[in-house]
Amino acid sequence: MFYREAGDFKTSYREDSQTFPIKFDRLRYYAVLAVAFGIVPLFINDYWANAVAVPFLIYAIAAIGLNILVGYAGQVSLGTGGFMAVGAYAVYKLMTAFPDINIFFHVIIAGFITAAVGVIFGLPSLRIKGFYLAVATLAAQFFLVWLFNKVPWFYNYSASGQINAPERTVFGVFVTGAQTSAMAKYMFCLVVLTLVALVARNLTRGTVGRKWMAIRDMDIAAEIIGVNPLTTKLSAFAVSSFFIGIAGALFFAVYLGAAEVGEAFGIQKSFLILFMVIIGGLGSIFGSFAGAAFLVLLPVFLKNVLVGTLGWPTDLAAHIELMIVGGLIVAFLIAEPHGLAQLWRVAKEKLRLWPFPH
Repeated sequence: MFYREAGDFKTSYREDSQTFPIKFDRLRYYAVLAVAFGIVPLFINDYWANAVAVPFLIYAIAAIGLNILVGYAGQVSLGTGGFMAVGAYAVYKLMTAFPDINIFFHVIIAGFITAAVGVIFGLPSLRIKGFYLAVATLAAQFFLVWLFNKVPWFYNYSASGQINAPERTVFGVFVTGAQTSAMAKYMFCLVVLTLVALVARNLTRGTVGRKWMAIRDMDIAAEIIGVNPLTTKLSAFAVSSFFIGIAGALFFAVYLGAAEVGEAFGIQKSFLILFMVIIGGLGSIFGSFAGAAFLVLLPVFLKNVLVGTLGWPTDLAAHIELMIVGGLIVAFLIAEPHGLAQLWRVAKEKLRLWPFPH
């Protein structure tokens, strides 16, 4: 009975259109932030940071970026791994060329560089859509991986072809390099994710988001009522690539520390993030978090159960994981196309009515 709107009065348009109109939702949101910023850093260790927390935070940023393009704007993309590679190599070049600048600004600038690249590869969306656009973005994925492999300037002419993140600090605390603590990695990624989620949420609820959704639902009708397809589609590619570039920069600099483009940002990375968006829910910021959490926690859970508890071989557990993910995607597409986000919405609606049947 506590999840109710009765007595939660609105006295202004601003209160009526806020992100969390129900007081309980707002309290829950503040409680999650308090736990994430105040309690988790006190207990996190290297295992939980490297296996769960940091990958979840980074993949959530990438999923939000892809969800803006696929879920809100309706433009299919299979080049997420390539755009993450752009962010990674951009932040690497910035870190080595300008060592005195704070890495936070390097990450943001890497996002802008990725946004520019995303706009270039988003130009075909003005003429093609659907599977044809998916093939075009897939070509971008392969081209970018080939480019970073074949042009030595991107990896500073290293003999191994690998890029290594130099040590950098924020307020005197190492956030990249071997001396970085688990708490520093976690807090840096958490701050970036919080900013990204706030920006994405406000964009999708504003004029820009409504234009994206109009193009997604019916582009011809949207153009008739005054929505410019050129600026709308390219803005979706730019914003999406910006967030994905930030995720790629964090994935390389903070999480991996060293990377080779074919292994770290191959086509499997593009599909992984697309699966996160599908399972979490298209057109939902919460769905991006849910999908990222699900596909980060699932391998850890299966490894602990199948390998640690049952003693199965690691390769067998990995194949079973792929089978489970594939089966879940098919099940969600058939039973609940809107993913975990829709299940959460249905649960909240039932809570608002409980214990009454209707």
